[in-house]
Amino acid sequence: METIKEQNVLNISPIILTKEISKLIRSLLNRKALKLDSIPNKVLKVAALVIVKDLVEVASHYFASRIIPKSLKKSITVVLRKEGKKDYSLLGSYRLITLKNTLVKVLEKHIANIISKAAEEHRLFP
Repeated sequence: METIKEQNVLNISPIILTKEISKLIRSLLNRKALKLDSIPNKVLKVAALVIVKDLVEVASHYFASRIIPKSLKKSITVVLRKEGKKDYSLLGSYRLITLKNTLVKVLEKHIANIISKAAEEHRLFP
């Protein structure tokens, strides 16, 4: 009878560092369309100086509990025509723009950074 080998499980700490979130918020582009929460990136950057510790605490709680509120999962997708296309009956003639909650985008970037770093450490990329 064969024994099943233990799989390596990627353990990601739910603790989010304030410094990392601050850096991600500062990296947001100012002249982007308003997101679902109507918070301009420029405003979030200024407010982050005061609220970043609270944001980190709330996000850490969501990660630890593995529960994300429905309001953070909502998005709006807008279909835009690409300029100068000859045939607008083709799907490639359109661009999809997804408007998400601004804070969700910051958290998604953080998670993507964690996954990318882990993938490099475990040599999952060629």
